[in-house]
Amino acid sequence: MVEMTEVANILRNATEKSLLILDEVGRGTSTYDGLSIAWSVIEYLTEKVRAKTFFATHYHELTELEGKLDGVKNYKISVKEVGGSIVFLRKILRGGASRSFGVEVASLAGIPEEVVLRAKKILKSLEQNDLNGVPAVEDTEEPAEERLAIEEELKELDVNSLTPMQALSILSDWKEKLK
Repeated sequence: MVEMTEVANILRNATEKSLLILDEVGRGTSTYDGLSIAWSVIEYLTEKVRAKTFFATHYHELTELEGKLDGVKNYKISVKEVGGSIVFLRKILRGGASRSFGVEVASLAGIPEEVVLRAKKILKSLEQNDLNGVPAVEDTEEPAEERLAIEEELKELDVNSLTPMQALSILSDWKEKLK
């Protein structure tokens, strides 16, 4: 309610001379409610208020408004994917993000690996529009345990004492365990 009250105040009082910075309009509601509110706010600001506005959002669908609404331009923070993780490159570029990085950001933020792995499985199912096909919790326990065991092995591994052949053998074993 607090965020909506703030957005209402902005929409009622902003003028063409205003500089607006809005972040995550519509959060705290269902996905479609939030997306609909954010979309409508962008349309209103663009068509009626015409203020200079920075609008940060996690709704990837809103990038489609560029080209449909005069003045809407997408910008993104450049990201590099490295070994299943992401690195923010601290550069602002034109365009929308190629995809969402929410699960990767959760991992960077320190969410436990077991939770991140479960989120990846659920996301994969949801992206296939298969709400009934979300894997059961039991389906995620073994890979998470295996991965944690490999992490422990890695922590104890003295990489400086390995021969190249030993290193390749260990990597091969880990790869097999993760299949």
